[in-house]
Amino acid sequence: EAYLDATNAKSAQDRQHHLARHAAQLRVHMTALSSKAYWEQFANAPEFVVMFIPGESFFAAAADVDTSLIEDGLAQGVVLATPSTLIALLRAVAYGWRQERITSNAREISELGRQLYDRMKVLAGPLADVGRGLERATQSYNGAIGSLETRILPAARRFKDLGAVSSDDIPGLAPVESTPRGIHAPELTSIHDGKTDFD
Repeated sequence: EAYLDATNAKSAQDRQHHLARHAAQLRVHMTALSSKAYWEQFANAPEFVVMFIPGESFFAAAADVDTSLIEDGLAQGVVLATPSTLIALLRAVAYGWRQERITSNAREISELGRQLYDRMKVLAGPLADVGRGLERATQSYNGAIGSLETRILPAARRFKDLGAVSSDDIPGLAPVESTPRGIHAPELTSIHDGKTDFD
């Protein structure tokens, strides 16, 4: 209202008077916004409030008369914004939120990676035990095959030679030639060597 009165003023003195009223009205509204302390109502919020002035000329006229308006507003936690500066401010806030989300995700990814690595270390212990068990079982199986071939089958063949059994041969058994894959990763080598903390 004071700004409109200034544009319709008949004299420079009246115009200056109405512009001073206009600046004073903006300052009163600015102080009222600051006293609401909106940022205290939310856990994560910037500690300022945006006072929107719907025209560049409204803002310029008040700032010309009251040159400390912007600085006083910032001191009270009030950012004065016109249409063009509001868009820039909103973009800056959106960028800040995106960066905060990226930072938060990076922290969560780092924590998940740490947990996965720890779980893999724990799993490596039992896997090393399984590998050692397979190796022992293979050795035992091959030992049994060797004993069968060298000690039992020769005696069994004598039964056949003496005609005490049917003509069918005892089926052959092959030894297990493959062995469990060795552990070579440095993280798992100490586990394979029996120097693990997981027992």
